[in-house]
Amino acid sequence: MLADITDPGAREFEIGTGDSRISGFVVRKNDQAFAYLNTCPHAGKQLNWGPDRFLTRDNGLIMCAGHGAVFEIESGLCVAGACLGASLTSLDVEISDGRVLVEMPAPASSET
Repeated sequence: MLADITDPGAREFEIGTGDSRISGFVVRKNDQAFAYLNTCPHAGKQLNWGPDRFLTRDNGLIMCAGHGAVFEIESGLCVAGACLGASLTSLDVEISDGRVLVEMPAPASSET
């Protein structure tokens, strides 16, 4: 539920099963929700410092615990750090009756 996430704040989640299981997180800001894969574009590691801890101290940006890169909440764009100009992988998110619904990303195509 959106009400279960502080404003601003973040909540991690896992969806899918087996090999298609993904780790992601939702950030709430001004009653909007933004969802991303929990993977840094620089090193491929999870971003959070601990359970549900993705934001800088002032809750203004998403921060990578591994190397301190910071990302805009609304766009996922890296604005400082080792992956400057890269972006987090966004996920489609919708708020319906106060529930936060995140769509499973399409599987990567394996073209040969």
